[in-house]
This record gives sequence, structure tokens and C-alpha cells, in this order.
Amino acid sequence: MAQQSFSADWLQRLADPYAILGISVAADEKRLFKRYRTVAMRLHPDRFVQADKIAGAVAEQLIARTINPAYEKVKQEKNRAEVTALLRLQARRHTREGTLVPQSDIARELMRQPVHSADVFYEQAITALADRQFEDLSQFPEITQTLGELNLVYLQLKMGDLFREKRSGLISTAEVPTPPVAEVMQQQQTVAPTLSYSRRHFDRAQQYVQKCIYDKAIVELKDAIRLEPNHAEYHALMSYAYLRQDMSGMSKVYCRQALKFDPTNTLAKQVAQKIGLIAEATPTASKTTDEKRGLFSRFRR
Repeated sequence: MAQQSFSADWLQRLADPYAILGISVAADEKRLFKRYRTVAMRLHPDRFVQADKIAGAVAEQLIARTINPAYEKVKQEKNRAEVTALLRLQARRHTREGTLVPQSDIARELMRQPVHSADVFYEQAITALADRQFEDLSQFPEITQTLGELNLVYLQLKMGDLFREKRSGLISTAEVPTPPVAEVMQQQQTVAPTLSYSRRHFDRAQQYVQKCIYDKAIVELKDAIRLEPNHAEYHALMSYAYLRQDMSGMSKVYCRQALKFDPTNTLAKQVAQKIGLIAEATPTASKTTDEKRGLFSRFRR
């Protein structure tokens, strides 16, 4: 990657500021600033004193022409919302036209993920790629384009709260017309509500997790677990929320509970792998299990 690579066309192809910075589209201001500082330190001129002049020049150009402009676009909430909205529109257009065909294996793998486990997979993929993004500057364009693919695939998967998996027991809100009050009252006397109170807490927790507001997600999940204490899905998401809060002890507690109630829970198994937890009881290994190994093993090659 030489200086002449910084053409207008090249810069246009790396137009996603989240991909340029190597961070999730769900990142808040604190995470963005921390990542920006990390990147700026890696590309600081002092780190290239002993390197060849070309590498130092490329690093200087990266900071001036990609990193700084990208951070300016997302460091403030208003601008960040506009950038994210544009990326969503792009993902929606690709969905409508059927033109989103990822070139990278990891983006294709994300596309195959069920919606409920896409968040963990996506965050892991972003973190793993970001760690390598600036190690070899010649790989920066390729890795950044892969990050951009991940962002579009993720936004496509999470395009509104209407996309739900049928096997989760939820359906699109667009498919549930609002009945008259009298009809609702009559149904409440004869059948259980379609959406339990615990599920409402869980849904709100999922929304908070998507926005990286983990403390509020934990509050909602506590209420959900209080109402339905034996639900593996609730414990798994709680474990993940605690993990993102750097509270590995609490994460292990809820991860064990999730695996106890459902040893095959995908999210719980991925968190267990991250925190080094060995489940006390796991199902017999199978070919299917091997094929669905967590993301971390993919990046340890």
C-alpha cells in the first residue's frame, strides 16, 4: 500500500467511518473515543522512526485522510445517527435489490447466523479484525472492506425489531393488528397473553444490548428471570451483558445457569468459550456441533 493508493476512488470505497475505525456500529461515544486513541497511538510518527519512510508516510496519510475524518463523522451523537441511518438505507437497498453478496468468509458466516445470536458473533468479529487492522498497513484496505461488509450484513439482520426468528416464539409486530379493547379484555379472561411479561422485559433487554446500554439491559433481565427463572435464553443474555460490563464473575454465574437449562444454547456456549468456562454437563459432540464452532476458533488459525 503506497501513497498513490489514496486516490478519490480508493477513499470512496472506504466510506464507512465505523469500518475505518474498526469498531461496531453500536458503539457509543466512550467506545469510539477509546478506539480512536488506540488507532492514533498505533499510527503515531514515533512508532515509525525505525521503519522505512514509506510506512511512516502511509501512516501519516491514514491518520490525515481516513482516521481523523472518520472520527469527526461519528464522535457526536447527531452526526453518528446520520451516518448510521445512511448505512441502514444502504443495507435496505441491498436487501431490496438482492445485491448484498459478501466477499469475505466471516461476513457470509454472519449472514447465516440466527438473529438472536448475531450480536455476539458480530461484536466478536469486529474485535478480532480490529486487532489486526493496523498491524500491517498493506492489509488495511482489505480488512477495512471486510469490516464494512460485516456492518452492512449486521444492519440487514437487525433491520428494525420486525425481524424475529419464528422458533423464538415471536412474530413481526406488523403481523399483529391491534384488536378492540373489548376483545382484548375478553381474550385475557380465556387465554394467556401471546407475549408474556417476562418476554417483554427480555425484548427491552435485547434492545438495550443492541445499543450497548448494558446496565439497563441487566435490570430488565433481572425482572424477566424473576418471572421465568428457568429460561435459558434470559440467563444467556444476562451472562453476555455482564461480560460486556467486565464482570466475569457474574457472567459465569448466569452462563452456568443458561447451560444448565439448555446445554445447546448458542449464546451461552459462545460466552462460555470467551470466559473460559467449562460446562459441567454438555451434550454428546456431533458433526453439527463441530460445524458451528464459535467465532474465536476461527480467528486463532
